[in-house]
Amino acid sequence: MTMSWQLEAEASAGRGVTARRWRMSNGLGLISAVDRRAPIVALQTWFRVGSRHERPGATGMAHLFEHLMFGQTEQLPPGEFDRLVERTGGESNAATWVDWTYYRLSLPARDLELGVKLEAERMQHLVLETGPVESERDVVTNERRERVEDDVDGWLDEQLMAHAFTQHPYRWPTIGWMEDIRALALPDIRAFYRTWYAPNNATIVCIGDFDEDHLRELIAQYYGGITPAQLPEVPRIVEPEQTKERVVRAPKPIATDRLLVGYKAPGQDDPDWAPLEIVSTLLAGCPSARLHRKLVILDESASSVDAQLTPFRDPSLLRLAVTCARGHNADEILQTIDRELTSLIEKPPTAAEVEKAKALAETDFWSSLVDVDGKAEALGHYETALGDFRKLDAIAKRLTTVTADDVARVVRTYLVPTKRTIVIAEPEDDEGEDDEPEVEGDGLAPAPGIDA
Repeated sequence: MTMSWQLEAEASAGRGVTARRWRMSNGLGLISAVDRRAPIVALQTWFRVGSRHERPGATGMAHLFEHLMFGQTEQLPPGEFDRLVERTGGESNAATWVDWTYYRLSLPARDLELGVKLEAERMQHLVLETGPVESERDVVTNERRERVEDDVDGWLDEQLMAHAFTQHPYRWPTIGWMEDIRALALPDIRAFYRTWYAPNNATIVCIGDFDEDHLRELIAQYYGGITPAQLPEVPRIVEPEQTKERVVRAPKPIATDRLLVGYKAPGQDDPDWAPLEIVSTLLAGCPSARLHRKLVILDESASSVDAQLTPFRDPSLLRLAVTCARGHNADEILQTIDRELTSLIEKPPTAAEVEKAKALAETDFWSSLVDVDGKAEALGHYETALGDFRKLDAIAKRLTTVTADDVARVVRTYLVPTKRTIVIAEPEDDEGEDDEPEVEGDGLAPAPGIDA
């Protein structure tokens, strides 16, 4: 089948590297960038499907496919995909998150055609039968037990999202609720594959040492016969504004309190995302950052402090995670956090402090693009989550323009108690308390599906 290509966009993807987005006539996207510093290629396939595209009662489907896609196809027996990749000296992996799922191959440049052939095969010819599905379902349920039900940090993370969001699909975990994982039916699994694993819902990202014309010929050869799917319309769900602090507490088998605080924050494409990224660096981005210095070094009331602004498409959270030191508790830590945030508003950081935070944030941003795998992952994320790989450069530029006044403004706007959700894990008493979480704020009950 003859397939035509259309060049849609091009932009810099780091010093001396130009990325181009092409579109094949069956809807398949391709972002290619030649980087000849080493004879290797990063070949990634990004699908615009993540946990946000699931429905209540069928959560965990996108993550289950992250496992299933390494299984048997019509042309490859079980385990052959990985064997073929390993034979080249290459590596394969995959990841699922709220806005996307992607599959990555790192290969010697000479084996590019093999990678394209393998990815095209599993996009259209995955074998979904009871045996392999049940085997991977067992793997996922064990993963959930290990990472969430038997892990306090996993529990904190899950509870935070489940209570910070009441309507938006960010409220359920990417791995899915245990009862949903166990109940996913084979006909629904097959329908999910036919719906979302289609060329018009995918972007191939290829970075490395190759000829671009030859790459397009290979992709046309192996993907040209795959017909596009009828993609469902994804409803735009706006989370209702939070007007009251929400607090969740539960006893856990730990020595000291652990605290996770999530403040409502804008999506990654919002102009305020960059100033909030600088705020997170100011608070906990280095040993001299305000919260780290106050809690860990001066007061010795915490053993660790971390801040993260989630890079999601829709509004999400700026998260603060704190592990208390012995003799200190979460309520004490919260008071210190509030004082530090008030200080950022009343006495904005100096220009020098902001410049240092910007330098740290920019260094972290660009360090992720040092190798071909990092470049491919960044381009795939911005293309899939935000709709255009060129937004990578736009967000990098926004980081450079943040001022001290911007910092004070976004702290005043977003980092306020009425817009936050707090999850606290407390040490169990000697008798072993019931670990059902206590929930305060907005009349919330424990979120459905949470296995406390």
